[in-house]
Amino acid sequence: MRFLPADAASYKGLAALLIFVATYGVVGFGRLPWFRLDRTGAAFLGAVLMVASGALSLAEAYQAIDLDTLALLLGMMVVVASLRLAGGFQLIAAWAVRRARHPLLLLAAVVGVSGVFSAFLVNDTICLVLTPLVLDVVKRLGRRPVPYMLAIAMAANVGSVATITGNPQNMIIGSLSRIPYGVFTARLAPVAAIGLLATLVLITIIWREEFLVRAHLAAEPARARISPPLVRKTVLVTLGLIAAFFLGVPPAEAAMVAGGVLLLTRRLKAQRFYAEVNGALLLMFAGLFVVVAGLQHAVLDERLIARIAAWHLDQVAVLSLLTAALSNIVSNVPAVLVLRPFIAHLADPTRAWLAVAMASTLAGNFTIVGSVANLIVVQLAAAEGVHVGFWTYFAVGAPLTVLTLAAGIVLL
Repeated sequence: MRFLPADAASYKGLAALLIFVATYGVVGFGRLPWFRLDRTGAAFLGAVLMVASGALSLAEAYQAIDLDTLALLLGMMVVVASLRLAGGFQLIAAWAVRRARHPLLLLAAVVGVSGVFSAFLVNDTICLVLTPLVLDVVKRLGRRPVPYMLAIAMAANVGSVATITGNPQNMIIGSLSRIPYGVFTARLAPVAAIGLLATLVLITIIWREEFLVRAHLAAEPARARISPPLVRKTVLVTLGLIAAFFLGVPPAEAAMVAGGVLLLTRRLKAQRFYAEVNGALLLMFAGLFVVVAGLQHAVLDERLIARIAAWHLDQVAVLSLLTAALSNIVSNVPAVLVLRPFIAHLADPTRAWLAVAMASTLAGNFTIVGSVANLIVVQLAAAEGVHVGFWTYFAVGAPLTVLTLAAGIVLL
């Protein structure tokens, strides 16, 4: 707490707390009743009010924004955009159609592609790209689309556990914790592998009339516009990017360099890449950084933080379950930011951050609104006339979350 008169300190603390609760309320519910304010708008408004109330100065608000996280996310968006615009994902879909001669093989291909690509190229963007492609494939093959939609979303969440670049919350954790990319992956990739296998098994059992049958699939892949030179360039740059991550190059620096190299092309206008960048997501992150910093400056002094951190948060099971519950209340990125002040006071911050990364990501599979990846798949499917219901999702997502969280807690 800064040195302020008691009344001023109390006013700023109360204001910061109210702003924080209101902001996270809108982020949790998705919108503000009677207004058109969405999550991004709420985060931005909350940040502005933190400065206006005096909880933070403008300079402190600037310092609260983790530019490494935003730069990493921006660079990865450009990399994924290049792969999509070049037709790389359509090539993968065509490969799956030619080789998946049985529904179970097709499901395994969807789980594998969604999970592996999400581990390195951000799960939300992978869902955005894969959903329409998989829908086209399963419709032409005459299969039921819903279980394949579940596979995309759940495998994307599970697979993204494996690396710092798998999802936005892991990117934040990577920037805050400074855990090396290779160490992060070595600890959490086994959790992702077990989770992907569990995803395949659960969907197969629950939708056994779709997968445990005698059937032979045969269909020609859809014609696609592909730029082989751009595909080759993007694949080479992406492989170089992943190698740079494991060699210890700061992830934000590596991603920005890769994105910049991919923008240098004669085949596509730069505006095509810009249209793929989710500016609203970047703005939401910046706003949430400021909102949480305002609460920490005005309300959370060192003694209070240490007291809360002592609530057995050093135990992986306790911290994981708390993170999972919080993630399903306010979403995973805000949950990570809320827990940030308490992690540094724990005996083993590295293990604590890994537990938060694991639990905040796997918790996204619990319900249909548990992660942005789920909502992307559901909304894109609905636009094509495919309805994925809340309870349909929950029947697979809830047991999957319990199983994967248990596995993660044991492995950590």
